Amino acid sequence: MSDPTRRSPRNTDFVQSLARGLAVINAFDAANPRMTLSQVARAANMPPAAARRFLLTLLQLGYVAYEDGLYSLRPRVLSLGYGALSRLTLRDVAEPHLESLAAEVHESTSLTVLDGADIVYAARVATSRIMTHALGLGSRLPTHVTAMGRVLLANLPPDALEQHLDRVRFTRRTSRTICDADELRAELDRIRKQGWCIVDEELEEGVRAVAVPVRSRHGVTVAALNVATHASRHSVDDLRRSILPPLLATAARIEADLLIYPATPAPDQRGSARV
Repeated sequence: MSDPTRRSPRNTDFVQSLARGLAVINAFDAANPRMTLSQVARAANMPPAAARRFLLTLLQLGYVAYEDGLYSLRPRVLSLGYGALSRLTLRDVAEPHLESLAAEVHESTSLTVLDGADIVYAARVATSRIMTHALGLGSRLPTHVTAMGRVLLANLPPDALEQHLDRVRFTRRTSRTICDADELRAELDRIRKQGWCIVDEELEEGVRAVAVPVRSRHGVTVAALNVATHASRHSVDDLRRSILPPLLATAARIEADLLIYPATPAPDQRGSARV
């Protein structure tokens, strides 16, 4: 399917005046917050007479200010995108990054939030099925036997963590599953210090996963991001050496996107979080 925004000589739907008006707005940046008419025209690649008409229109609408021969953008330009950004969910923000990560490592990747004693899948890009039961948006798994769950638990305040552990039902999923609260506390302490978690065949035989936290602009852990694989494809050392670095980089990119949105992510009961 062709790109509907790409202009061609026969594209009668292309509104040139709108494109040129946006070019005037985009001419302003951190290096050039205030410019003369000729500077704007040069940056927007248009004649000064055309730039002047767009600037005067933006001035009248309240998007541009004019003082001492210099034009600058007014805060009102933020309203052009604020409404849409304020309705974005954590899934909307994270999903493109999950897709890029899955393409890079050729493994399934997911984002979850904490809900009671479980993690809830808020976003997922699956490259292959590695678990007995299929996972999708809204799927739930116990926190204490999953890499993402442990990352979320490790970043809880101490009182909240103890309340959570009081509710945990320690059930042995495999011969490797941690089924003791003190042992789990020690593991969570290690995860908290190192900033990531690997779970090796504790949830299900043959399933390995590595997870890292995703934090809001205030440094609060709002989600966990993971890459899951079959044990036959990646050893624990492989996860640490080859998968963890791009996983951390992806979490950092998600966090950078969260910084530009108007609110702090807050998970709801369905694993969707508004930003």
